[in-house]
Amino acid sequence: MRTFHGKAFDVCQAPSRDIMRRWRDSDYRAVGVYYGGRGRACRAQPGLTRGWMRAVDRMGWRVLPVYVGSQAPCVTARHKRGVRIGRHPWRQGVREGRDAVRRAKKLGIRGPSPLYLDMEAYTFRKRACARTTLSFVRAWDREVRRRGYVPGFYSSADSGVRHMAEARRAGVRDLPSVIWFARWHTRPHLYRERALEGHVWHPQRRIHQYAGNVKERHGGRTLVVDRNLVHAPVARIG
Repeated sequence: MRTFHGKAFDVCQAPSRDIMRRWRDSDYRAVGVYYGGRGRACRAQPGLTRGWMRAVDRMGWRVLPVYVGSQAPCVTARHKRGVRIGRHPWRQGVREGRDAVRRAKKLGIRGPSPLYLDMEAYTFRKRACARTTLSFVRAWDREVRRRGYVPGFYSSADSGVRHMAEARRAGVRDLPSVIWFARWHTRPHLYRERALEGHVWHPQRRIHQYAGNVKERHGGRTLVVDRNLVHAPVARIG
């Protein structure tokens, strides 16, 4: 499995090849790419192609593929409430896991690459919502894993990530293999996150998104990005 340890940025719209070339002057060496899912904000990604993937890979970039699927019934962001998980979460999770793999293959992302499921912050203390969300996530994970890829999970440290940690302690199976936790306004760290015990999702199984919506300029080109510290699997491009 291909892994990476260092800094990454993620941005809604995949940057052009020219920007990726110019940003090699930065401290970043990996990029988060929102490549699919019904909940993805940047639905139109005309520049995100198999050719783009190959080009940035040849430049030395490592890619973190993010799939923004259906969201928890108790998702807190209003703009995500139109894409909530329905009445059959397991069936829906299987279907979206299959779609995540299909779209990844179309872009030249080969197994056993990680695919990161983006589940925005939700009120996981609401039991019915937690059950529905966990069922969806487990089904998505199982389907992605069955098809030869590595299921990852992105969420707020105090909602989805804490929920997964509690499920792990309860002995729940089919949980994500990699955790990408968002805790902003703090220094980057991987193994001091209070929502996670130090020995779980370790080693090479964590990403910390430590800042968001930051304007940065490198090589004469400006982007608004989220900042991440990574020690985790990255995509194999072929």
